[in-house]
Amino acid sequence: MRRLVLTAGVLALSAFSAAADVAVRVTYLRHEQIRPPVLSNLDEVPADLGVAGAELAINDSRTTGKFLGHTYDLTLVSVPPEGDLIAAARTALGETRLVVLDMPGAEMLAVADLPEAAGALLFNATQADPALREQDCRANLLHTLPDQDMRADALMQFVAARRWTDLALIEGTHPGDQAWAQALRDSARKFGLKIGAEKTWAFDADMRRNASQEVPLFTQSLGKYDLLLVADELGDFARYIPFNTWLARPVAGSVSLVPVAWNRVMEQWGAVQMQDRFRALAARDMLPEDYASWAAIRALSEAATRTSSADPATLRAYILSDAFELAAFKGRPLSFRPWNGQLRQPIALVSGEAVVAQAPLEGFLHQRNELDTLGRDLPETRCEAFQ
Repeated sequence: MRRLVLTAGVLALSAFSAAADVAVRVTYLRHEQIRPPVLSNLDEVPADLGVAGAELAINDSRTTGKFLGHTYDLTLVSVPPEGDLIAAARTALGETRLVVLDMPGAEMLAVADLPEAAGALLFNATQADPALREQDCRANLLHTLPDQDMRADALMQFVAARRWTDLALIEGTHPGDQAWAQALRDSARKFGLKIGAEKTWAFDADMRRNASQEVPLFTQSLGKYDLLLVADELGDFARYIPFNTWLARPVAGSVSLVPVAWNRVMEQWGAVQMQDRFRALAARDMLPEDYASWAAIRALSEAATRTSSADPATLRAYILSDAFELAAFKGRPLSFRPWNGQLRQPIALVSGEAVVAQAPLEGFLHQRNELDTLGRDLPETRCEAFQ
């Protein structure tokens, strides 16, 4: 087990001696994974993915906390693939009950169900599986990474606005690909769109050399469509699809036009300053998991600032209340859905070097919050733990 501790200095100022002393101690608990092989290594997964976002959030929180007499500490616990995650989780929960989780969904649930996690406040910063927010939800587990339903709805709002009503779909064989494909199907149906022909990508040939020959033949049988959806969560084959299809049609989903929580090309609403601070810290661009980790700790910081408390129950109650708002460089305040613990947030639709649009799009209305047009709304939820 590898452990890195980031500690705050003496932050309380004498001018604020009357302020309540609040010590917010957060653990980032990671179970390292062996990533399946892919055709191209152009998009290498950073070793500090997610962790760097948490570090930036702690730094940001310390900046404001020092004026209030609040301190923020971050501990990284990184468990090797063959390590004992549950033992590490028990130890971490014995030291603090505020934990950001970076591991597969089934392991998140196992941690959330530990007796030591009773009364803890956990954050999912890396898993997009909608089931974690729905039938498998846990009252002590909140979610700052948008789920696949939210991302799919963002894309389908754009598709519906463009009146591309006939769609085709290519999905990979990895479980993540299949889950993303299902989210796209569900969202298409939600917005009155039709996915016609579908095919599964099962090639094991090197597309770097023969994509221009193989992809046209593979897509010829899809027939006519307005838009081709590609479900490739691993980033294995999607990059070889655009401009190689039999029909000259736009591509979206996992390539070309992609719905994301965060991307380096986001520049509005102070995002440039956020990107610059992250690059100075990590020497790379911020990725969605980094943003989700940042949002988790900043949510804790905002709640601690407003309540002058580090108690998990107090923080949770405030975070899920109507009073909570998180300024997060997306043009509108973010908040948590009290029925399943998911962070409401706009989703950017990114193509190459630009943001094409940001959902929710104009015209997609909601009786309470337009952000709830993305993902499972209250009448649709199957989560019972928050009721």
